[in-house]
Amino acid sequence: MGRLTWQLGEVVDTWAETPQTKSIVLSLPNWTGHRPGQHVDIRLTAEDGYQVERSYSIASPPEEAPRVTLTVERIDDGEVSPYLTEELRVGDRLELRGPIGGYFVWEAQMGGPLLLIAGGSGIVPLMAMLRHRAAAASTVPTRLLYSSRSFEDIIYRDELDQLMKSSTMLEVAQTLTRTQPPDWAGYTRRIDHQMLREVTWAAEQRPLTFICGPTPFVETTAASLVALGYQPGYIKTERFGPTGAV
Repeated sequence: MGRLTWQLGEVVDTWAETPQTKSIVLSLPNWTGHRPGQHVDIRLTAEDGYQVERSYSIASPPEEAPRVTLTVERIDDGEVSPYLTEELRVGDRLELRGPIGGYFVWEAQMGGPLLLIAGGSGIVPLMAMLRHRAAAASTVPTRLLYSSRSFEDIIYRDELDQLMKSSTMLEVAQTLTRTQPPDWAGYTRRIDHQMLREVTWAAEQRPLTFICGPTPFVETTAASLVALGYQPGYIKTERFGPTGAV
């Protein structure tokens, strides 16, 4: 039950991933470890005692413990994300509890094929899986399909390129739904039935499938995979409130 106890983590590093997202590295001396795909609760307390909590996926692999990385997307009218992305500094402390969740997780020993589908900041828990896969030197056949609004909005853009070049049996397909640079070679529309047919494995191969993103994105994508013959029991989803179309 220790994972459900609030603890203080010290911010030891931060950097911008995109104009709207920032990664935050916390040192957690009492961290008991996590599985790729899990999340934590963050609690902020105002001077007048007002408290607010939000859940954020863990972006780092278990191999980096006791340091934990969160990647936070700024929501303009949010109560927590503007503070985390703009005000938080190295040396500050954050109150959190976790890890939480045991359903939306993948570890190398679970095998594959592994199919990851992300919309916007839904890439964060899937990145924990990809980083764990690399740290474990896994060669499980893996495909990532990632939808972003624009080239500037691609979270972990350079790292994904490096992983694809350095990893065995990893394929990455991306689509930009709003604007694309002149030399863009990926898809240029929202993820649809035809795109899934082109990128994913045949249903008979029974890939372990993880979909994360805004609720409409997740529901539409999962329904399309079922229409392609995927068994619902092999599809795991994690969703959050809409933050714009992806």
